Amino acid sequence: MIALTRTTWHQRGAGVTAAACALACVFFAGCQSGPGHGARNIPQLGIIDPTQPRELAMVSLPPYVIEPPDELEVSVRPSSSDLAMTTLTVQSDGTIDLGMAGEVYLAGLTLDQAELKIAEHLTNTIGQKTPREPYRVAIRLVNGSQSKSYYVLGTVTTQGKFPVTGNETVLDGILAAGLRSNSLPEKSYLVRPHPCGGPDQVLKIDWVSITQRGDTLTNYQIFPGDRIYVPGGKAPGLLGSLLGGG
Repeated sequence: MIALTRTTWHQRGAGVTAAACALACVFFAGCQSGPGHGARNIPQLGIIDPTQPRELAMVSLPPYVIEPPDELEVSVRPSSSDLAMTTLTVQSDGTIDLGMAGEVYLAGLTLDQAELKIAEHLTNTIGQKTPREPYRVAIRLVNGSQSKSYYVLGTVTTQGKFPVTGNETVLDGILAAGLRSNSLPEKSYLVRPHPCGGPDQVLKIDWVSITQRGDTLTNYQIFPGDRIYVPGGKAPGLLGSLLGGG
């Protein structure tokens, strides 16, 4: 009887231990479901458009249009004491301040158009020094584009806007924003802004093809105003986070 009792308690203890292990495995599996959890329930939006500019087939951006808060380096010839060369910021009302020469409205103009407008403004305000030497103005952007941006949204490390320099692709954009443990870049898509009432422009991003096969078909070139959306799955639980899953 004593031996039987000991055996029974031993078997019961083993059963409890096995049950506890099984419960822990279920709990741990739930915590470790990670980024793939629920991915099948998230639809893949967008279409693949092979006519869109993309990696290895990029295009030049349209002529730059000045907007606040662009910084402009303005050079004037023939030079005067305060207008030889100066860096000016386009103010919120779309103007730049030329000091004694007054303000000039530049928002909505290309750089070439702004050069002509400033030269005309100086001629009308200050007058030419000599009839044979009209004002000549040169403008360039300081620190690249200040007012042209794209956006990365969704389950990423850093949501927000990023500057457009002219050669970014969706791969650059997603990596700049950073992926989280539950990000689903394979479900990501690019949205292009369109006029009110116009058709939506939603482009599918084939993340696996871009990153694992070097396929450039959906590694679209980014244009000002573009939105990249990266969906996400269920976030890892506490145990998964403690073990490196989050």
